[in-house]
Amino acid sequence: MKLCVSILTPIILTLFISTPTLAQAPAPMFMPPTPAPAPAPHYVNLTDLLSVAGPFQTFLNYVVQTKVIDTFQNQANNTDQGVTLFVPKNSAFTALKKTTFSNLTEEQLKSLLLYHGFPKYYSLAEFKNLSALNPVSTFAGGQYTVNLTYDMGTVRVASMWSNPNVTSSVYSTRPVAVYEVNKVLLPLQIFSTDPPLAPAPAPAPESSKPSDLAPKASSTDSNPKSTDSESSAHVVSTSYLLSWVLLGGIMLML
Repeated sequence: MKLCVSILTPIILTLFISTPTLAQAPAPMFMPPTPAPAPAPHYVNLTDLLSVAGPFQTFLNYVVQTKVIDTFQNQANNTDQGVTLFVPKNSAFTALKKTTFSNLTEEQLKSLLLYHGFPKYYSLAEFKNLSALNPVSTFAGGQYTVNLTYDMGTVRVASMWSNPNVTSSVYSTRPVAVYEVNKVLLPLQIFSTDPPLAPAPAPAPESSKPSDLAPKASSTDSNPKSTDSESSAHVVSTSYLLSWVLLGGIMLML
């Protein structure tokens, strides 16, 4: 009997102590769902933009060939600063001789292309204040600067040998601004003299009808042979009459 009591006593004490502990156990915690990651920022693909936005294929070919497009794109993805590009139309390149660019070194060509951009976003309205800070540095750095003028909404970007104006806003949403210009920017650091222009195309010959070129005969010249014959006959008749008059005068004198 004592043995049973001695065995049951620790068991009862254990149950008595553990029961309140189990009753007071905290409820399981439910963690809130993990929020979805923020969407990646939308970047403007400059290659796609220039290929469809206007007649910029020549400029696009140059920046892709020299990998300058990578510099522009990396800056475009930097939303803190952004990028501003001045893109010449195809006709701006054809206005210059082909040797203007073929004679440049690879570094000179890169500098020329970098000269067409600012490492910061500027809207058209901001050019008014920016022009007061002339000269303005470009991507090319160093002395590769331009002078901006803003006159009643018209923006001009002046380099040493050209003074193009912004003809349209191709794309302007922060952090990317792309503006069309009608001339290629030509810095003094690359061109010591004014680059020659391409020869102007010869004017097309004007078509003329044969009737327009041939002289028109007047009514008095419509029958020149008959006129000559009538004149000769008149001279002969006059001479014959004069002979008879002289002959009659001689006979009277006799």
